[in-house]
Amino acid sequence: MVFYVDSQKSSSAEEIAFLLNKCILQYPGRWSELVFLCIGSDRVTGDCLGPYIGHQLLEHLNTDTHGVYVYGTLKSPVHALNLSRISRQIKILHPEGLVIAVDASLGQKKHLGYVTIADGALYPGAAVQKELPPVGDIHITGIVNTINCQNRNLILQTTHLSTVVSLATFISKGIRQALLQQDLT
Repeated sequence: MVFYVDSQKSSSAEEIAFLLNKCILQYPGRWSELVFLCIGSDRVTGDCLGPYIGHQLLEHLNTDTHGVYVYGTLKSPVHALNLSRISRQIKILHPEGLVIAVDASLGQKKHLGYVTIADGALYPGAAVQKELPPVGDIHITGIVNTINCQNRNLILQTTHLSTVVSLATFISKGIRQALLQQDLT
């Protein structure tokens, strides 16, 4: 099931935290670490949501936080060219890690500015017809723009930075609240 959260609501961060914890608690496997895989490129406005969230998470995590790891930041993005390698690295370094994939997405006009949270793998690049390996046990997306069958790459390049920053702020705040409730920070 996919949950939609309107980032314009004042309670959106709390709702993101609640739904993320719901997915984490319902995850059937055993895990001892949470791994956030924040996907995207810092070179395309609409695609920088993941790295920006990774950057915000690292800024707010304590250096002594145990059991929480972040891959994909503005300084070191995880994108189409290195996603497979980083995914393999995560499996080796965090064999008992619960991977939460975070990425930008395109959606219907009525869902612009919404956040989705769901169990299961994320299919990065699907909106722009890239075939990349599915990643994550749980995924979070921010709908940064609307689907246009004409030129989806151009849509990501012309996405408003304010949309990305606003979504990233609410998503990272929701993730931090979820971590506090899990007592992992």
